[in-house]
Amino acid sequence: MAPAAPDPLRLVLPGEIYAVVGHEMCIYFDNIVLTPNLRNYVFDVDCLRGRQDQDRWRYSPAAEDVGDLGLTIKVLDGLNNVLASATTIVHVVPADAGAGKQCTLLCVGDSLTNASVYPGELWSLFSAEGNAKLTMVGTNRPGGGYPPEVGHEGYGGWRWETFCTKWAETDNRGDRSRFLRLVDGEPVLDFQAYCDENNGGRAPDFITVLLGCNDTFGATEDVLEATIDRMMGYADTLLAEFRRVGPDTQIGILLLVPPAASQDAFGSNYKCGQTRWQYRRNQHRVVERQIEKWGGREAENIFLIPAEVNLDCEHNYPTAAEPFNARNEEQVTRQSNGVHPAATGYRQIADSIYAWLKYRQR
Repeated sequence: MAPAAPDPLRLVLPGEIYAVVGHEMCIYFDNIVLTPNLRNYVFDVDCLRGRQDQDRWRYSPAAEDVGDLGLTIKVLDGLNNVLASATTIVHVVPADAGAGKQCTLLCVGDSLTNASVYPGELWSLFSAEGNAKLTMVGTNRPGGGYPPEVGHEGYGGWRWETFCTKWAETDNRGDRSRFLRLVDGEPVLDFQAYCDENNGGRAPDFITVLLGCNDTFGATEDVLEATIDRMMGYADTLLAEFRRVGPDTQIGILLLVPPAASQDAFGSNYKCGQTRWQYRRNQHRVVERQIEKWGGREAENIFLIPAEVNLDCEHNYPTAAEPFNARNEEQVTRQSNGVHPAATGYRQIADSIYAWLKYRQR
């Protein structure tokens, strides 16, 4: 028998997806394949629940749907030849999963976390009836319009490496990693000291990590694998320290979310410094490597949170109005931020984390 042809679209569908009764969960097709033009292909979703639209599968579970649901996506060409196929399990949990429990959560990340929208939305979701009582651990308390209970460790421009190494004599927000302390004049990782200061000496019940954008943003094809190798090395270091202090802590690593759908967003932010397509290739490869490295490690309390499937990169990124061109003042709306979603997109990220947390508390 001839070997199977390689998947030209590099279809990546996480092995597990989480959903909560009454909350929409989606799989956006452009986020799971690697192609410059999704409209060259046909998608076929085989599932007993939900609805297939042009660009996504969407599902708002009902109470009677609680349980596990199989889902298969096939990608076809115009002649109905199957180019790729993948299967996942959708875990549907009750709306009151975890009610009456208490849990502590530490969100670790870069500017997507520092924006505080998805941590704030998590606080809002858990504040509703039928949820565990949530305590958020973190020294970055955004204030402003957020309740004082909202906190995290998210800082703009940070990488896995930054949390392992960044130190400064000053101690302003973002100057140094809160997971480091000085020993004989040298900064060393000490997550226990962090927990002593910020969580009564106990490791959090849950830690989520959304990192990888800054680690790999500028990588070109010839250095991408080495860049990810370096990132994974620092990830090993940080996760080992979390695990040393909290062997029972459940660590959810978010699959790196894709960028805005349009090059307009990258032109707005980076001029000619980076293309949307190159970063999309980088991000897709990070997701592949994350699944290779951390998939199937639930026995070690390491989990993957499939936030990348549930983000609408066409409609939930910021936009701005501008003239068509210098000779035509008629306004056109273009995407204006390459990697930072609008509030609506951040809330979709919160939905993915919320569903995973509810599943783990059921």
